[in-house]
Amino acid sequence: MEDFYAQYNFLEPELLEEIIQIAVRKKFNQHETLIREGQFISSFPLVLKGLIRVSRTSEAGNELLLYYLQAHEVCAMSLTCCMARQTSEVNAVAEEETEVLLIPVKMLDAWTTKYPLWKQYVMQTFQNRFRELINTLDAVAFLKLDERLVKYFVDRHNKSGEHTFSGTHQDLALQLNSSREVISRLLKKLENEGKVSLSRNFIDFSGLL
Repeated sequence: MEDFYAQYNFLEPELLEEIIQIAVRKKFNQHETLIREGQFISSFPLVLKGLIRVSRTSEAGNELLLYYLQAHEVCAMSLTCCMARQTSEVNAVAEEETEVLLIPVKMLDAWTTKYPLWKQYVMQTFQNRFRELINTLDAVAFLKLDERLVKYFVDRHNKSGEHTFSGTHQDLALQLNSSREVISRLLKKLENEGKVSLSRNFIDFSGLL
């Protein structure tokens, strides 16, 4: 658990010991779902390593990316559902091999009252995710699709450090609420400009960074 202590050493030592005692450590493979919309949440994840995509899905199957989670972060939407005792309103999917600590929801209220640093961490999480949600809304409302596509790749790099995307054009289209044909056309344009390199189910976007 050395990685856990190193990442969450800003919390109270007593809380760290409680987490070690009750948390379940679990690995998720790339594209594996941690949380589904409509699912009742019995535990929330603290991320140890990897990258998680948090999104909502329309009735037509289109996806809206809300934000990413990386190491030492927790999902604000999961915490909100836990506090309200409601089912999940988001999907959380591992973008790469990911490892988390699953915490029983019953501990959330107790720790918020008992540990000031945990309360501060939760409040800061809400603030950070709210800022990212505002950025997402701004992108949808004010950016053209080609600008949103570039922003998608840049945001992915800023969160994970990666400069490649493994997936189909259809995967991108669903996440950007567009069609595969439009996304393919925009990617081809970026490739002609030397900004991305395309191969089967793989995109190198280092030219955008």
